[in-house]
Amino acid sequence: MATTETKRNTKNLTRIPTFFIKRDGYKTPFAIYKLELILDQLSLDKQEQPLIGTILKQFEDKTEVTAQDVHRAFIVALNDLGFHDEAVEYISVHKERLAQWNEKTDPTKRLERLQAKDPALVHENANKDSNVFNTQRDLTAGTVGKTLGLRMMPEHIAKAHLRGDIHYHDLDYTPWSPMTNCCLIDFKEMLTNGFKIGNAEVESPHSIQTATAQMAQIIANVASSQYGGCSANRVDELLAPFAQRNYNKHLEDAHEYIDDDIKRQEFAKKRTKKDIYDAMQGLEYEINTLFSSQGQTPFTTLGFGLGTSWIEREIQRSILRIRIQGLGREKRTAIFPKLVFTLKNGLNLRPSDPNYDVKELAVECATKRMYPDILMYDKIKELTGSFKAPMGCRSFLQGWKDEQGNEVNNGRMNLGVVTVNLPRIALQAHGNKKLFWEIFNERMQLCKEALVFKVNRVKQAIPQNAPILYQYGAFGKRLSSEDDVDELFKHRRATVSLGYIGLYEVGTSFYGSDWEQNKEAHAFTLAIVKELKANCDKWSDEYDYHFSVYGTPSESLTDRFCVADREKFGKVPDITAKDYYTNSFHYDVRKHPSPFEKLTFEMAYPKYSSGGFIHYCEYPNLRQNPKALEAVWDWAYDKVGYLGTNTPIDHCYKCGFQGEFKATARGFECPDCGNHDPKSCDCVKRTCGYLGNPLQRPMVHGRHAEIASRAKNMFDGMGELDEK
Repeated sequence: MATTETKRNTKNLTRIPTFFIKRDGYKTPFAIYKLELILDQLSLDKQEQPLIGTILKQFEDKTEVTAQDVHRAFIVALNDLGFHDEAVEYISVHKERLAQWNEKTDPTKRLERLQAKDPALVHENANKDSNVFNTQRDLTAGTVGKTLGLRMMPEHIAKAHLRGDIHYHDLDYTPWSPMTNCCLIDFKEMLTNGFKIGNAEVESPHSIQTATAQMAQIIANVASSQYGGCSANRVDELLAPFAQRNYNKHLEDAHEYIDDDIKRQEFAKKRTKKDIYDAMQGLEYEINTLFSSQGQTPFTTLGFGLGTSWIEREIQRSILRIRIQGLGREKRTAIFPKLVFTLKNGLNLRPSDPNYDVKELAVECATKRMYPDILMYDKIKELTGSFKAPMGCRSFLQGWKDEQGNEVNNGRMNLGVVTVNLPRIALQAHGNKKLFWEIFNERMQLCKEALVFKVNRVKQAIPQNAPILYQYGAFGKRLSSEDDVDELFKHRRATVSLGYIGLYEVGTSFYGSDWEQNKEAHAFTLAIVKELKANCDKWSDEYDYHFSVYGTPSESLTDRFCVADREKFGKVPDITAKDYYTNSFHYDVRKHPSPFEKLTFEMAYPKYSSGGFIHYCEYPNLRQNPKALEAVWDWAYDKVGYLGTNTPIDHCYKCGFQGEFKATARGFECPDCGNHDPKSCDCVKRTCGYLGNPLQRPMVHGRHAEIASRAKNMFDGMGELDEK
C-alpha cells in the first residue's frame, strides 16, 4: 500500500476545490482523504496518485463540486486509466448503498426484521424483555420511528449515522417525537405543591408512605414521557419532612396512652423508623414492578447520603438494608433503582465522622449487591460546578443559577446525545496525526449539526405533549398550555451531549496495544477529550444551550461501531478483532490493573468529560473482605468523582453456589452445576451504567464479549489493597 506521506503529497496535482456539496445540499470542505479511502476499498492503492490527479483535473476550474460531480469523475478516471472492472464495481457499490439507504428508511423492511426476531433489534436493550406484549408494542413503534426519523433529519446526518461515523442516540423515539432524554425530577416541588396524573389531582402527602407511593407514580409517568433515565436527587433529605409528619402523628397518639415525655418520644421514634423502612421497601418493590410505556422498568437512580438528622440517617440506612436483604422469597438482587451514595469528608468518610456507620453499611451493601455506586462530594463539585446526583446512570448537569442567583439542579434535563466513532477516525488516518485531526474536525462539525437538530426538534414540543414534565412540576417551573417549552431549556438550563467511544482503541491505533503507561500516548488521548470539550464550549457560546462532553455508556454501540469498522477495515489486532470497543475513556477490560492503577490512568479525563463519566473497578468476591473495598473508596476520594463496584454476586439456587458465573458460548452459567435457567439462578452483571441480568435479557455479542472478558480478568491481588 502507498505510504501516508505519498498519499498526502498533493502539491504536484491540479488545484483542489475548496468545497464539496453533498446530495442534500450540505456544504463541507473538500477532502482528498475521502478519495483515497474509496480507492483503498477498490484495491487500487498502487495507482492512487495518477487516479487522484485524473479525478482532480476534471475539477480544475471549480471551487465547489457536488457529490454527482465526484461520482462522474471517478467513473471517467477509472475508465480512462483502464480500470474498467473497477469502474463497474464502483457503480455497483454506489447502487448497493442507495438500495441500503432505501431499505434502512423503509418501515416495512424493518418491521419484517422485527417479526423475524432479528437479534440486533429484539436484544438491543439489555433491560427490555422482547417476549412481553408491551415491550413488543414499543419495539414495533420504535421500528417505525427509526425509519421515519432518518427521513426527518438532514440526509447527510442520517447517512453518517448509518455508516457508523456517528451514532444518533434513541432514534426509536427521536426525532419522530420531540421528547427529552434524562432528567433530575423536581420531586420536592411536586410533593410540596401537588400535581396531576390522568384524572387525579394529587395533594401533598401527609406521611412518608404516601410520599414514596406518589414518587413511584411520578417515576412511571415521567419515564413514559421521555426516553432516558430519571433520578431522585438527595432522596433522604427530600423525604425527611414527610417522615417528620409520621413522627408528629405518633407523638400526638402517644399522649393518649403514655405520660412520660421521653417514653413518648421513644415510642414515636420507634414507630417512625418502622414507617421509614416500610416506605422505602415499598418504593423498591414499586419501582421494580413498574413498566413504563417503553416496555421496561424505568431506569431510576436514587442519590442519598448527605442528610444528618436522625430521620435522614434512618432513610439512608433503610435504603441500604432493604437492598442487602434482596427482593422476593429468593432474595434476588434488585436491578432498579440504581443507588448512588455520597461520601463527604467530615460527614461519613472517616471513622471519626458522625455518619461513618452508614458508610460501613454502604460498603457491605456494595460487596453483596454491587450498588451503591459512590459520589465523592468535593470532586463532583469541582468537576461539574455543583453537587448533584447523575441523571440516570452517568449524565451530569453542570452548575447553573436562575435569574435570582439561586443554584438549580432539580427539574433540569438533557436533550439528547450524539456519539462520535473515535476509532474509525484513527483507522482512517493510518497513523497520520495531522490527518486524524483533519477528520476529527470534520466529524465535530457533523456532530454539532446533529446536536443542534436534536435541540431544535425538542423545542417543537408543546406543554400538553407531556403534562407531567411541563405543567405539573417534574421539570421544576410549571408552564401554561400557551408557554414555550424552550423556557426550560435555554440559557444553558438544559444540557445536550457530545458522546464518544473507543479512546483506548485510538491509543492502540497510534501507539500499540500496551500504551497505558506511555506518557505521550496518554497526552494524545487526553488532548482528544480536551478538544471535544473545546468544541462543546464554543457551541455553548454560540447557541446558549449547555453542550457537554459525555463518556457514552455504549451498551449496544460497543458492538455496532466495531462491527461496522471490521467490515470496513478488516480484523485489526486489538481494535476491531476483539469484537467490541471500550466505553468512553476506560482502561481496556482485558488488562489486569489494580484498582489504583486503573483509577490513576483514568482520573485525568473527567475534567474534560464532565457531562457524563463514571469509573469502575473490578474485584473478586468481597463479602469476607469489605475493608478492601473501603480502602479503594478512601484512596479515590480526592481523585475521582464517581466510582462503581464490579464484584461477583451471582447465585445459583439449584446448588447453592455464590460468586462468579462462568462465561460460555451460550451465556453465563453456574460453574458448579451448569445451571443457566433464570428461574433458578440470579446472574447480575453491570451493563454500562446500570445492572442487568444477561440470563433474562440476552445481550448483543460485543457487550457480552466485554463482560465475559472482564469476568476472566478479575483482579485478585487483595494483599495490595490491604497495603494501600
